[in-house]
Amino acid sequence: MSERISREELVKIYNIEITFFDELVDYGLLRVETEDNIRYLIYEDLQVFEKFANWHYDLEINLPGLEVIHHMLRKMDDLHQKNRDLMNKLSAISGKYEDI
Repeated sequence: MSERISREELVKIYNIEITFFDELVDYGLLRVETEDNIRYLIYEDLQVFEKFANWHYDLEINLPGLEVIHHMLRKMDDLHQKNRDLMNKLSAISGKYEDI
């Protein structure tokens, strides 16, 4: 079993509304485990949760906005990875022709 923290603990520690946490889950922005009707956030996802909480409470970004930003950042990461892959392929191809 992975390390995790309960929804109730997060609400106390981060001073957030429990509905905010539940809405993040409902929007598919957080993955949780449920055991004995208690929702748990995996520690691996804690940084993502903190980012959403900061954006929501400090920058006043609503849930649909969080969803859009999250989707755009994932797309950007995917594009960066594809760009690196293409640059590596191009480098490998140009290296072959330099040997000729």
